[in-house]
Amino acid sequence: MKSPKKILIANRGVIAIRALRAAKELGYQVASVYSTIDKDQKHLKLSDEAICIGPAAAKDSYLNEAAIISAAELVSADAIYPGYGFLAENSSFAEKCNQSGFKFVGPDPKVIDIMGDKIKAKELVESLGVPIVPGYTGKIGSKEQVEKITDDIGYPVIVKASAGGGGKGMRVVLEKEELWDSVVSAQNEARLAFGNDEVFIEKYLQKPRHIEVQVFGDGKGKMVHLFSRDCSLQRRYQKIVEEAPAKNIPLDKLTEIQDICVKACAELKYEGAGTLEFLYEDGEFFFIEMNTRIQVEHTVTEMITGVDLVQAQLALALEGKFDLEQSNLRINGHAMQCRINAEDPETFIPSPGEITTLHRPGGYHVRFESQAYSGYKVPANYDSLIAEVIVKDNNRNNTINKMRMALDELVVEGIKTNKSLHQKILDDKSFKNIEYYIKYLEEKLI
Repeated sequence: MKSPKKILIANRGVIAIRALRAAKELGYQVASVYSTIDKDQKHLKLSDEAICIGPAAAKDSYLNEAAIISAAELVSADAIYPGYGFLAENSSFAEKCNQSGFKFVGPDPKVIDIMGDKIKAKELVESLGVPIVPGYTGKIGSKEQVEKITDDIGYPVIVKASAGGGGKGMRVVLEKEELWDSVVSAQNEARLAFGNDEVFIEKYLQKPRHIEVQVFGDGKGKMVHLFSRDCSLQRRYQKIVEEAPAKNIPLDKLTEIQDICVKACAELKYEGAGTLEFLYEDGEFFFIEMNTRIQVEHTVTEMITGVDLVQAQLALALEGKFDLEQSNLRINGHAMQCRINAEDPETFIPSPGEITTLHRPGGYHVRFESQAYSGYKVPANYDSLIAEVIVKDNNRNNTINKMRMALDELVVEGIKTNKSLHQKILDDKSFKNIEYYIKYLEEKLI
């Protein structure tokens, strides 16, 4: 009898417990890595094996490629699951995993490399028929050259770092006098954050929504989409609330962009889960980037399709199994996710510390994804996300009501969270009427 497949989870927090559950349900064994400060993570208690890979600093643990691959060797893992963040979109790490005999759960490293560079990605997807935001992706030279380019594009514009994300290396420029200083500032920030000071310039859309298309491929040219998500409620380019499917967009436009995404990713022979992100304004879609990994908001797509995307990732990577057919995929209801962060809801200052009491919400079609529990100590070293509350109902209005009930039921004591911000959003008239845009939260509600 063959021994069960084994994965090594090279991550922490919400995605680690999510991956463990998916793997266990498939009958796989699970090994997990952790830093010294994370020794009380819930998923470690449920793993078959747990290996400490270094101190609290991410660079010495979760970003330590050699330590993670050594851990995989120690436990004789078949595959390494990167989740999101840390090394999930690091093509060099993916290549090292594969060369060391461990299947990297994700696309080919060459695809990660191309799509991780926003300039290369824009040029590639445009050649495959995907609409992009008007702009300039060439080499930035002199002040005079940049001013001439930007005059041709038309103000306002946004300067963006080619590598990385999360709002770093981004500057909105409203007029020519601000341009050169903004370019230099963005380059400096990008160099510090990503080790790459390359930037590009795009037309700045005034009030766009952030719309995503979830795709999944077998790595051989077979590709499906799992419909759309709306992730427009953001603060400093960090998503707060996510929904699926996107509403108040003509069905023919959504269908068109979803089909374009499938065609483009099939050309790439894309493997596994991926997300193409767009700005949507005045009835038009404009590609901004592709994430070559699972997203935090994958849960809302799972709720409306009934497809476990993490299980699909694992089954494809470890068994070559791909049984998704576009004709069998359907939208069932409406789903919403609220990210619960350990932070002050007004100042957004992180709030690490011990959770003295945690009461999870429940009910029909209510999910609570979290590594937290009563007595768990939230460290100050990592992202402030501690939980995701996900609900589904038959329409958006009912989903809002269900989310309100779930948040009322959620109790987190001992630290501060942004729960009250979510409650404020749910009661907002413009949110209910889908009259919002990417900057709406910052300009109108906080």
